[in-house]
Amino acid sequence: MNATIENRYDFVLFFDVKDGNPNGDPDARNLPRVDPETGHGLVTDVCLKRKVRNFVQLAKGCSVGNDIFVKEKAVLNNVIGNAHEQKEVKCKEKGEKIDAARRFMCQNYFDVRAFGAVMSTGKNAGQVRGPVQLTFARSIDPVVPMDHSITRMAVTTEAEGDRQQGDNRTMGRKFTIPYALYRCHGFISAPLASQTGFGEEDLDLFWQALINMFEHDRSAAHGQMSVRRLVVFKHASKMGNAPSHRLFDMVHAQAAEQPTRAFSQYRITVPDQAAMPQGVTVIDKV
Repeated sequence: MNATIENRYDFVLFFDVKDGNPNGDPDARNLPRVDPETGHGLVTDVCLKRKVRNFVQLAKGCSVGNDIFVKEKAVLNNVIGNAHEQKEVKCKEKGEKIDAARRFMCQNYFDVRAFGAVMSTGKNAGQVRGPVQLTFARSIDPVVPMDHSITRMAVTTEAEGDRQQGDNRTMGRKFTIPYALYRCHGFISAPLASQTGFGEEDLDLFWQALINMFEHDRSAAHGQMSVRRLVVFKHASKMGNAPSHRLFDMVHAQAAEQPTRAFSQYRITVPDQAAMPQGVTVIDKV
C-alpha cells in the first residue's frame, strides 16, 4: 500500500560531468548553460525532472499507477481527455468532473503525483501543485565551455557529395565542459503529498530515480555524468523542524586545487547528527 508520507524532506544533490554538455541552451547554439555574471554552470530543474521521469518510465514500464504524463511524443490534451472518458469520471455531475479527472491523473501518473501539472489546457482536469520540487543546479566553481570541431565521413545527400567532389565530409560543432561538479537543492512537502497521493512507495522510487538518473541516459553529448552525493534531511513532522536554508548551509563543497578535472579534487562536508537541529535527521544516501 502506498501510504502517504508523514515527514517533510529537504535534500542536497551533487552530480558531475566530465567532457560533456549537461544541459545545452537552445537559445545559444546548444552551448552549456552558464551564469553570464559569475561563469558558473547551470542545469535547469526541468532537465533533472526529465531524467527522473525517464528512469521511472524505464523502471516501471508505464505500468498502472506509474505511467508518465509528460513523456516523449505525448499529446497532453489527449491524455487529459482520456481521463474524462473513464467510467468513474463520466458518471459525475458536471461540477464534479474536474475534481474526479484530477484524482484519476494523480492516481495513474507518477510525475503528476510528484511534480504536479497544469491540466486545464483542454478538457479541464484542474491543476496539481506537486510536493517534490527542485532548484536549478549550479556548479561549485566557474566553468569554461569548450567548442570542438567534429567531422563526419559522410554527407546527407548526393548533391552535397557532388559539391565536395566526392570528399564526402560533413563538418559540425560539439560543445563540452571539461569538468564541473553541480549542486542542486530539493524539497518534499508532506502536506502537498497528501493532496496528490504521493506516498512512501513513490518516495522510494523517487530516491532510486534521483540516484540512478544518469545511468540510462548515456550519450556522446553528455560525456560522463554521475550522481556523487545525495544528502537528505528528514524532518520529524509534516511541517518541518528547521528552515531548509539553515540545513543547506551546513553542507559544503570545496576543491583542493584548481583547475578541477575530477571529483577526487573536491571535499564535501556533511554535518553529523549531533549538529542537527532538534527533530531533523541527516541521511547520506550516496
